[in-house]
Amino acid sequence: MKTLLTLIFIATCGFAGEPPCCRAPLPASPPTDKSLYLLDSKWTSDVGKIVQLGVLRGRPQIVTLFFTHCEYACPITVNELKTIESKLPPEVLAKVDFLLVSLDPNRDTIEALAAFREKRQLTRERWTLLRGSEDDVRELAALLGVNYAQDARGQFAHTNLVTLLHADGEIAFQHLGLKQDPTPLLAAIGKAAAGARR
Repeated sequence: MKTLLTLIFIATCGFAGEPPCCRAPLPASPPTDKSLYLLDSKWTSDVGKIVQLGVLRGRPQIVTLFFTHCEYACPITVNELKTIESKLPPEVLAKVDFLLVSLDPNRDTIEALAAFREKRQLTRERWTLLRGSEDDVRELAALLGVNYAQDARGQFAHTNLVTLLHADGEIAFQHLGLKQDPTPLLAAIGKAAAGARR
């Protein structure tokens, strides 16, 4: 029953359109050797589509690793990202997207991610939520510089890090910690958006 309700939500909720991971790919030259888009790992979005990270090329991505059962840091981080979203000028906001990747593939099913999107009011227009295998999550976390470990309660201690990828998937800027001044990140997003394709 829960699965059916979630599928109804996906089909009928107010988040019209496709999330960034489901858009038609932009034409692009091969990624550089520092691009995260070289990874051949496959991920599943909260709308059920299986993708590789390379589908996000062409627009800067504001990325963080999270898990939906988090009791403290992740809700704060997501709220901070929503605040950043609200502060970006329209011409910048039109060129950037937000990417949340789960650290907890065992519990963060498609349905759990979809419910998290609904609860946090994350629009499909700009937000992608992904889950992957434990090995692929570990690889991506290492490349981003995120350390994490799960405790006996199922909670994850993890680096509170927001990463800005420029349009070709290279790390352009990293914002460490909770409740930090967002000004440097906002400036970096503006700079990255200036080089985005759309």
